[in-house]
Amino acid sequence: MKRTFITVAVCLICTSSFAQQKVVRTVKNDLKYEKPNFGELRTQIKGALENPETANSAEAWFLAGDVENKAFDAERVKQLIGQNDKVNADVMYTALDASTAFFKKADDLDQLPDAKGKVKPKFRKQIKGILQANRQYYINAGSYFYERENYVKAYDNFKFYGDIPTLPMFEGDKTMKDDLATDTNAVKIRYYAGVSASLLHEHDKAIAIYDQIKDLHFQEIEIYKQLASEYIQKGDSVSFEGTLKLGAEKFPAESYFLLNLINIQINNNRSDEAIEYLNKAIAADGQNAQFYDVLGLVYEKKNDVPQAIVNIEKALAINPDYADALSHLGRLYYNKGVEQRGEADKITDNKKYAEAMKEVEATFRLALPYFEKAYQLNDKDSDAIFALRNIYYALKDNANYEKWDKIYSGK
Repeated sequence: MKRTFITVAVCLICTSSFAQQKVVRTVKNDLKYEKPNFGELRTQIKGALENPETANSAEAWFLAGDVENKAFDAERVKQLIGQNDKVNADVMYTALDASTAFFKKADDLDQLPDAKGKVKPKFRKQIKGILQANRQYYINAGSYFYERENYVKAYDNFKFYGDIPTLPMFEGDKTMKDDLATDTNAVKIRYYAGVSASLLHEHDKAIAIYDQIKDLHFQEIEIYKQLASEYIQKGDSVSFEGTLKLGAEKFPAESYFLLNLINIQINNNRSDEAIEYLNKAIAADGQNAQFYDVLGLVYEKKNDVPQAIVNIEKALAINPDYADALSHLGRLYYNKGVEQRGEADKITDNKKYAEAMKEVEATFRLALPYFEKAYQLNDKDSDAIFALRNIYYALKDNANYEKWDKIYSGK
């Protein structure tokens, strides 16, 4: 009984293996028909790929790729002969996309040594020919999927367009090497692959692409910005700052890099570094009022009020209607007045106290026009409203105090 069982089992295995090999042959023959049934062929070859007896067959994987390639070709022919209204773009580009993994797997298996330890590839030449013929269509496929917001497939196809010349099968291929040297689309399509990865929030993939092409003279400023953005989204603050520094050195006239570097220094209480970057920004663009305003704020943070005032005044000389700078300068004088009043309150001599309070009043009056104009430009400026109310109270100007107190309280 035991011997009989073993014999039956062996027969079953041989039958199963023969059946899958027959499927492979059937698919191979059916692909020669003028109009193959691609749906049926996909089902048949899928079984062969999943069966342990043929799962590692280079031929099975090649045929799986060829099924998709023939389905792609069927639509491409319509396009070539001007039957664009009959082309099913979804079928066309989905088939092209699907063929990629099958052909890559087939080539990997095709390079394995046989029982004698020798490598005798049977399908590499055909795969190379197909990929070379189809290469330009991976751009179209990427664009097709991108427009439909299928960024996974857009990324795959844009990236594979650039990957094809680097595949092991093309090593030493002079024709492909020459094509690659004259390929004006290569960097552009690689960039679109990076953009697709960014839209997927695949930070590592996007970073790898942007880092690869950042110095290849295509959209360089934008690529450096994208690279910096990917690092900060990933939470890599060190690489974010490093990329900003590279960008600032390479593109000194581009404010994006310097402004972000300035913000980093300010947020990390590195005032001297912030001032250094701001002076670089001003050297590159001396008519940018924002640079002077921010420089003033940094000096304020360093408790250097005179320098803060000087720089914010420069900002307003460039742009008199710069609401933020008006509010900032008003605040500097207001805070200075509050500080002076605090010192005056410590004076016990009535005459000296009166003189000190005159200085306090003069300082508060310096703040008034800046806050009033800031309010005119933005009547939602709560800092200006609060300051005007308090200044008029300190000046004992009851009429104006009541006016601003009503605005402050929303009456």
